[in-house]
Amino acid sequence: MPWTPGTDPGPRTWVLLRGLTREAAHWGALVPLLAQALPQDRILTLDLPGNGSLHAQASPWSVPAMAQACRQALAAQGVRGPVHLLAMSLGAMVATAWAHSAPNEVAGCVLINTSMRPFSPVHHRMQPHHWPTLARLLLWPHTPLQIETTVLHMTSNHPAAHANVLPQWVLARQQRPVRAANVLRQLAAAARFRAPPTPPPVPTLLLASTHDRLVRSECSRALARSWRCALVEHPHAGHDLPLDDPQWVVGQVCAGAAAPGSTPRDGA
Repeated sequence: MPWTPGTDPGPRTWVLLRGLTREAAHWGALVPLLAQALPQDRILTLDLPGNGSLHAQASPWSVPAMAQACRQALAAQGVRGPVHLLAMSLGAMVATAWAHSAPNEVAGCVLINTSMRPFSPVHHRMQPHHWPTLARLLLWPHTPLQIETTVLHMTSNHPAAHANVLPQWVLARQQRPVRAANVLRQLAAAARFRAPPTPPPVPTLLLASTHDRLVRSECSRALARSWRCALVEHPHAGHDLPLDDPQWVVGQVCAGAAAPGSTPRDGA
């Protein structure tokens, strides 16, 4: 389905889901920018179990179980759908599972720099030159500063421009540390998740970074081809697209994108 957010009547509720070991705080400037651009809408952030405010919980071993946990958390807040899901990486897998399992609860999906079986091979879903780095982070003790500095350089193509966020990320890790066991659970869930062959039964927009150095942008292209949904690529951002260019993400969400089968717009 084409992504046509402007056709939704009345105010909308947006639910934002981050990725592996990340939490609501890592959305950074995106949340206030989105709220400013969509003043009639409600913007909510949910943490996956094991991350952020839920860091004391055990992360589920499967993506569908993560989706179910998010559905329950939203219901506990008294939020009734349908909601729009804006999700990144592992969070986008959760959004996909959510849309398929409960399409009446989801009005649309914006999926950022994600990858899924069976559409992409493992060496595209996480580029092999990062595997040793991840192994070192898991197997040997590191300070929060060391971990977050490594993550910043893996996920941003402009790390020097984001020196101001590093202390915030370090503080978040100190206050809400992600246990190594939960990192492994989230990695296993992402690796095992197999998306349905059919696209989410709601309007879906894919956003990708052409030069993502963590997850190859071909993963999003493969999804766009298989699902026949809109894809827009950013020309220079890294995997953490909302960090490298939050205003661009907000612009794409608000403006919509090309209909299925047409040429995606340039990200300049």
